[in-house]
This record gives sequence, structure tokens and C-alpha cells, in this order.
Amino acid sequence: MKPSLESLRPCLDGAIPAVVATASPDGTPNVAYASQVHYVDSEHVALSFQFFSKTRENVLAHPYAEVQVIEPKSFRHFRLKLHYLRTETSGPLFEYMKAQLAGIAARSGMAKVFALRGADVYRVLDIENVDPRLQPAPAPPDALLKLRRTFAHLGACDDLARLADRALAALTHGFGIRHALLALLDETGGALYTLASLGYSASGVGAEVALGEGLIGVAAREAIPVRINYHTGDYTYHAALHVADPASPRIPLPVLANPHSQIAVPLTHGERLVGVLYAESEENAFFSHADEDALVVYGRHLGALIVQLAALPDDAEPALAEPTPKPSGAPLAVRYFAHDHSVFVDNDYLIKGVAGSILWTLLNEHAASGRRDFCNRELRRDPRLPLPDFGDNLETRLILLQRRLAERCPPIALEKTGRGRFRLQLTRPLQLNAG
Repeated sequence: MKPSLESLRPCLDGAIPAVVATASPDGTPNVAYASQVHYVDSEHVALSFQFFSKTRENVLAHPYAEVQVIEPKSFRHFRLKLHYLRTETSGPLFEYMKAQLAGIAARSGMAKVFALRGADVYRVLDIENVDPRLQPAPAPPDALLKLRRTFAHLGACDDLARLADRALAALTHGFGIRHALLALLDETGGALYTLASLGYSASGVGAEVALGEGLIGVAAREAIPVRINYHTGDYTYHAALHVADPASPRIPLPVLANPHSQIAVPLTHGERLVGVLYAESEENAFFSHADEDALVVYGRHLGALIVQLAALPDDAEPALAEPTPKPSGAPLAVRYFAHDHSVFVDNDYLIKGVAGSILWTLLNEHAASGRRDFCNRELRRDPRLPLPDFGDNLETRLILLQRRLAERCPPIALEKTGRGRFRLQLTRPLQLNAG
């Protein structure tokens, strides 16, 4: 029985360069290495187009090629007979291969030479096992079993904050992932913000990534998983990812300085992008094709859960206030800048955007009336919040604000008192100033 293209996916990670053979119209043969042979679907692959070589000249004139790929662990060789169809220079396939090539180039010391110009798509006409006597490599751990264990650990969640934390912790139990973060799409649709992280010395809650920037931003913009299995020095795919406005205050992303394997998976609900799940490892080739497939399923499940929990009805009224000790000690200087809704406490940057505007409104309400108990419904109607319709992002912004305060400014805290209800807690007096 001829091998299927799906069974050859371990051969297509770039660990061992493929060889591509073509011929000119007069029959003159040419053999060269291919940087990347990418699995597109059960009938198609894509080859990286980096420069106008003899191979590409031949294919454009005579659209047939033969590619030999090697399974890294067993060294089995397979020959693929291909028919050239088209070249894609943008879009999901191009962006995925561009990210993959960055890892392959760095691993081979060719980071300054390799630059993807296009993804050449071919139909696979035939597959030949060159030496059937060689035994296949041992099967990798079952990704479906990993996914099942992950779901089992995730369990049922009726709270967005708990879901975010358990969604990441479950990855350790199922996939052995020890470093990951969950980023959600903001109200503008142009950036993502970190809501939770796993395994880092700093949580990075509130860190932002613009759509299209870095691995996380590309996965979000194209709504595709992007996986790199080798260390890359390419800045675009490194830990130092961009933010929407580099000149504004920022919170660093809590990522590894030198990851050797990375994967970013979109969280979706139907056609809607909810966010991105990002994971990384210091080991090469940590994420398999099967892991990618399983994490895509997990991402869709999380996307649906986030949307469902955010849509649950809130309690109509704030909780009843409880007695609390009067704040004491030196006043905290809280400064607010309306142009980006950023908040600084004792000259240290705390938060900005929607979360910053919410915090400033709560602190001013407390200063004016002594109120400490609030609910989501009134925030959505509050005319002092110069913001677009919150939709179902309000709860996640409150979680972000709560976690950022706990991490950077414990004297100010938000305590959940019910569904969509919370209490402002202060242990020190405040001095409010608008910039």
C-alpha cells in the first residue's frame, strides 16, 4: 500500500533538507536542496520560493518536479511526484511558511540568506517509499490522548478568571507544556492583551501584542496556528514582540529569552477570533504536527468557553457594603492621562486603555461618595467612561485589572462579590491627579 501524505508529515518539519529534482523543457536535469516542503492538505504540498533559481525557472517552464524527503528518526526516504499549480505571496500559508523558514534558517546558520518570497503550491501525483525494508520510527505519544488528559484536567469552569488559569495548567498535565500564555483580542480588534500566563517569573498580565507582529500577532491576524520547532534569531519571531504603539508605556511579554520550539494557536468561536494560546519550550522539536492539530481543537474549545462565560447575565445590583478599616499610611499618588487612559501609581506605570479608564472611574467615585461596591451593568452605562461598547470584554478587562493591581499595587484591590459584582478595597489613602 502506498504511503499517504498525512503519514509523511514528520518528514516535512525541515529537520533534514529535502532534495528537489526538475528538468528544463529540453530535458536537462537539475537537482537542488529545498529549504522547506510544507504539508498543505492530503493532496498538496508547498515548497519555499526564496530566490529565482534554476529549479524555479524549470518549474515555470515545465510544471513538474520530484522531491525526496527523509523521516528524521528512521531515515526512511520517500519520493513525491509533484505538479506545480501556483505561487502564494501573502495570506495564511505564506505567513506560516515564513515563520517556519525563520527557524530552519537560524538552525542552519543561513538566517541572513533565507528570505521567503513565495509559497509554491504543488499537487502530489504519487508517493514512493524508496526502501520499504526500513522500519518506521516508533510512534510518538498519542496527541489525542494528550488532548483527552488536558480536557479532563480543565474540567468545568463557571468563572472566566478560573478558566484562564486552568486552561494553561491543563497543558502541563496533557502535553507537558511548562511555559504558555493566554492573550485575548481587545475592543479595537487591532491588538491582544495577556490575561494569564504559566511558568514565568513575571506574569506579564496586561502585556500587548499588535495583530501581525511576532508569532502571536501573525496567528491572530491570519487565524491560523503557527509552529516553529527550532530556535530562531529572527526578531519577528523572537521573544521581543512588538506592541501596537512602541512609544507608549508597556508591560513586557513574559516569554523565554531563547525558545527552541514555539506554537501560537488562535482561539476561535465560529468565524470570530477570541484570542491566541501561545506555548514554548527550550527543547528542539517539542511540538509535533499531531500536537498542533490537537492544540487547534483545544483552542476552539477554549474560544467557545470564553464567549459563553462572558455572555452569562450579571447580577443587577452591587453587593451590600461591609465595614472595612479606614485606609492608613502615606497617600498613594495616582495619576491618570486621558489620551491613552494610562494610570501611574507613585510614578510607576500600572495599566492603560479600558482597564485604566475603569480604575480611574472607580477611584473617583469612591473619592466623591465613599462607594466601594460596583457591578458590571452600571459600568456599561457609565457616561464617564469614554470608551466603545464593552460587549463581552468588560469581564476580562476587570480580571486583567484585578491581577495587575495584585501584582503591582496591592494597596488597591478588586474583590469579586458575585457574578458581575466587585468591591474596591483600599488599605492606603489616595491622592488623585489627572494629567
